[in-house]
Amino acid sequence: MKAAVYEGPCNVKVKEVPDAKIERATDALVRITTTNICGSDLHMYEGRTDFERGRVLGHESLGQVIEIGKTVDRIKVGDIVCLPFNISCGHCANCDTGLTAYCLTLNPKPGMAGAAYGFAGMGPYNGGQAEYLRVPYADFNCLRLPREAEEQQNDYVMLSDIFPTGWHATELAGLLPGESIVIYGAGPVGLMAAYSAMIKGAAKVMVVDSHPDRLRLAESIGAIPIDFAKDDPVDKVLELTKGKGADRGCECVGYQCHDSQGNEHPNLTMNNLVRSVKFTGGIGVVGVFLPEDPGAPDDLGKQGEVVFDMGLFWAKGQRIGTGQCNVKAYNRRLRNLIEAGRAKPSFIVSHQLPLSQAPEAYLHFDRRDDGWTKVVLKPTG
Repeated sequence: MKAAVYEGPCNVKVKEVPDAKIERATDALVRITTTNICGSDLHMYEGRTDFERGRVLGHESLGQVIEIGKTVDRIKVGDIVCLPFNISCGHCANCDTGLTAYCLTLNPKPGMAGAAYGFAGMGPYNGGQAEYLRVPYADFNCLRLPREAEEQQNDYVMLSDIFPTGWHATELAGLLPGESIVIYGAGPVGLMAAYSAMIKGAAKVMVVDSHPDRLRLAESIGAIPIDFAKDDPVDKVLELTKGKGADRGCECVGYQCHDSQGNEHPNLTMNNLVRSVKFTGGIGVVGVFLPEDPGAPDDLGKQGEVVFDMGLFWAKGQRIGTGQCNVKAYNRRLRNLIEAGRAKPSFIVSHQLPLSQAPEAYLHFDRRDDGWTKVVLKPTG
């Protein structure tokens, strides 16, 4: 089968790899018809993780079930399914309580919890930027979609990661209807956090970024764009909230955040959020931060540490929720919003390309070229 394969820093090739296949009785084999490039993929693409050369990338996937293992009962051949980026067993102590991003059984790395497709440090599982994908524990992990999903794949594929992750950011922050929220980062996840906040009834949604195309998308859904290349974002948030600060804040950038001059500062958005959010406010952090980052600009960053304004955070009585999204906690309800016409997350899609153009797509998306806001790849179908 053809797949997008990591060959080293900034080097992705589409090549023939061994076909995905049923390996256990609980597996399903899915023919992938839509798969996305995620901002998290760029950390691996740039060589800023320990992702192994020769691995297939991709963790945002949708397709049709073409084969099932002997013990798969609920999922049937022919079903259209979306696959959470988390691979979960469904029966460990964490999965049993809904913490599927922290499955205790599927990551063989000592001391680690959580598994994912095509992701550094999250198990040996190949990704979905390929013609076919093996899905472990298919009855638990596959989200069955309505038949009309075939015509709305660019909406439903967002249920694999970024729509639930954006929603998760607002949940971690504790957002309630009628509150204000500031979101740092207008990449796909930040835009989904802003979209989620709008759906949930936020009174004021502010989005901080420096890319005009992404800020235009934020404005198109009713958010207030803040260009940190033109204005100090903290001052702007305080101005827009009459000096109080936002009720809630979301970090949707991660450890590779940059200032307006293009210099990398892993702690920048975290400390800006502490200053931007009100006393006793809540902060949700879904941007990726790594325990180790050999490519970091300073020694602290290389150890996965940042200089954090703990004093002001403590003095303001704020709280922070962090971590990867437990996709299954949200994906059914968000699917229902799409099916009912209440949500159309595909508004962020800028490019729909065949899998063969994955190398060019990675290049443009990684450079944040104007207009490259979200790339959808079509391996088959």
